[in-house]
Order: sequence, then C-alpha cells, then structure tokens
Amino acid sequence: MSNVNVSPQERNWFGHPPGLTILFLTEMWEMFSFFGMRALLVYYMTKQLDIHQQFASLIYGAYAAFVYFTPVFGGVVADRWLGKRNAVLIGGATMALGHFMMASEALFYPALATIALGNGLFLPSLASQIEGLYREGDPRSKSAYNVYYVGVNIGAFIAPLICGSLGEAYGWHWGFAAAGLGMLTSLVIYLSGSRYLPPETRRTAATVRTRVTLDQSTWRRLAFLIGIAAIVVVFRGAYEQVGNTIALWADAGVDRHVAGSWSIPMTWFQSLDSLVVFTATPFLLARWSRLAKRGIETPWLKKMAFGAAIVGISYVLLALVAGWAQAHGTRAHWGWLTGWFVLMTLGELYILPVGLGLFGRMAPEGLRATSIAIWFFAGFFGNLLAGALGTLWSPLPHGWFFMLIGAVAGVAATLLYVVGLRMGHVEKSENAGLATMLSR
Repeated sequence: MSNVNVSPQERNWFGHPPGLTILFLTEMWEMFSFFGMRALLVYYMTKQLDIHQQFASLIYGAYAAFVYFTPVFGGVVADRWLGKRNAVLIGGATMALGHFMMASEALFYPALATIALGNGLFLPSLASQIEGLYREGDPRSKSAYNVYYVGVNIGAFIAPLICGSLGEAYGWHWGFAAAGLGMLTSLVIYLSGSRYLPPETRRTAATVRTRVTLDQSTWRRLAFLIGIAAIVVVFRGAYEQVGNTIALWADAGVDRHVAGSWSIPMTWFQSLDSLVVFTATPFLLARWSRLAKRGIETPWLKKMAFGAAIVGISYVLLALVAGWAQAHGTRAHWGWLTGWFVLMTLGELYILPVGLGLFGRMAPEGLRATSIAIWFFAGFFGNLLAGALGTLWSPLPHGWFFMLIGAVAGVAATLLYVVGLRMGHVEKSENAGLATMLSR
C-alpha cells in the first residue's frame, strides 16, 4: 500500500509507528550516556578523587536515588509549562553539559547535580510520548513499552563496554567524554526524527487552566497510580540489589575462574541483565501475542505480580546456593550467578516495562508526563530502601540475606496480586470509559 496521503506519524516501521523507533534510539543513547558515566563513578571517586569507599558509596546511592526523584518535578514542568519536546531538548542538553563537566575534578558535585536535573526533564517527557503514537484501540500499543524498554537496555548493555574500557585504558575523563557524546547523539536523533512524533498540543491559557482542573475520576486514577508506585518501591528494594550486594557477592562469593589463568571480570555480570532483556523480549512479546489471539489476556497488575514472584524465587534459589557455599567454606560457581541473572531478568520483564505501560495508559489527559514521573519516583524510594537493606549484608550470612531479599520481593508480589483482585472494577470501568486501561 502506498504511503501517499498518510501522515508520518501513521506510517509503519517494523510493525510500529516510526516515532517509536525515534524514541527507542533516543532513549538508547541517553541510557548509554547514563550507564556509561555510572559504570565509572565509584572507580573515579575512589581512585582519582581519593574519596573513602564508604563515603563514595553514600554519594553513589544518593545520586542514583535523586535521578529518580527529579522526574517528578520535571514531569510537572513539562505538562504545565515547557511541553514535552522542549523538556526533552533542555533536559538532554543539560545532561550532556553535566557529563562534560565531569572532566573537571573541581566541578564533580555540580556535575552530578546537573545530570540529575537534566534527567528530571528528559526522562518522563520522552517516555510519555509513546501513547500518543497510537490511535485509540490500536493493539500494537500493548507491546510498545516493551519495545521501548529494549532500547533502554541496549544502551545500558553497551555503555560499560565502551565507556568503561575507555576510562580504564586511557583515563576516566575519556569515559565521561564518551558518555557526553552519547547524550549529544541522543539529541540529534530526537531532532532529526521529530516529524514522526506526536504533535504538541498548542499551549494556551485555556489549556493550562483545563489541565489543572482535576475531577473525581482524575483523582481516583492518580491515587491508584500512587498506590501501585508504593508497592513498586517494595519491589525495587529487592531489585536494586543488583548493583549493590549482588556485585559484592560476585567479588567475594563467586568463583569466576574459567580456564587457565583467566577469570571473568566481576563487572561483566552487570551486563547480563540488559543482555537478557533485549534477547528475551521478542520471544515474550510473541508469546503474549499468541495468547491474545486465543482470547487469553492477563491483566497488567497480575503480570506485575507474577514478575515480582519470579524475582523473589530467584533470590530464594540464590540464597540456597550462597548458603551452601558459605557453609562449606567455598565459592559458588559463576554459572549460578549467570543463571540467577537470567531468571531474575525474566521476572523483571513482567513488572518494570509492564508497569511503565500501565502508568502511560492510565495517565489522566494533560498529566501523562506527571504520571510517568510518579512511576520513576518509585525508583527514588526504592533505591533508598535497597540501600537500607544492603546494610544487613555484613551482619547476616549471605544465604539468609538473599532469603530476606526474596521475601521482600514476595511481599511486593502478594500486594500486587491482591490489588489486582480488588481493583478489577477499576480495570473494567476504565476500559469502558477510556478504552485505554489495564487489560490491553
């Protein structure tokens, strides 16, 4: 069929509107810059700036938490004043500036603050444009957030390999510069593909007044989303151990020897999460599509509960392995940690991208970026909770610690399942009234 008289937003690239590819690539390179800098951050503080390890860890944790905190305000600013396009451009440019500021040791703390502030504008404003790519009732929108999540993880996968290698081999500033170039690449892609993105609503005094008028239905949906975000905080307390106690165990509790004198670098395991995401997502989406054609479609909250349960089970299995190894005075084989990453990430795919899609679909009109920001805000408290739980790593045997983390994920799974059962009427109501809700 010819594309004549078809708007750029309505054409298809790889079965989806081309705007999804633009958002996918924009976020991929933004994640490259973010994870590239993050991979170097602790090493830079301890080796270059001579910051004590405990204080460096506190700085790292606070930075990671505030990266999720600033989108709450950035989403409000985008919805109320700037608009999504301007917020993405200003936020991206600010983040790029922050990465390049990392080249100066004297600007270290201002650089971290600059990156976090730019991220606050960029992150919710980009993701909140996905829903506008699809007409109401378009079945492709069900998988859009999973496709977008693949872009997030491709960037996260390649970032440590490139930025980390440059930083270690040629100096930390080269790695930070590569991260800054990744952010600039993200902005170039966004600008070059802007014609494929949803048009901005013309911002007038009347539209602003409309946006701040919240009726009972809007308040009900916002309250529902805030409740789900609170449960996700509990889940992230377990999930965010990946870069914390899991990394510590990879160093102290895992036999990484492969052959000869070569052992797997402990940092390489951090790439497994992203690797599994973008390799397993196509198969998962295909399975969901086959089930949908047969009339079997699991509500979104039950999918999220299933994902949290899988993560909980993965930690329980890891607890058994770590407990056995510690009891016998040996280290666990690296294959166990690899298998854990695979199982844990499969659970992650059922909760994090699905939750992002839930917030995008249920967002009240005119408050979509704000609603997406609430989802990311759960990451702020989740990182703080994960840090608090991480303090139990030293006093507890490793097996018991991982069992505790598995229980935390299990609590999140139970809460999500119960809310899914009790709030079934909300799903039906929103499907009837908005035709955009949970069960799609």
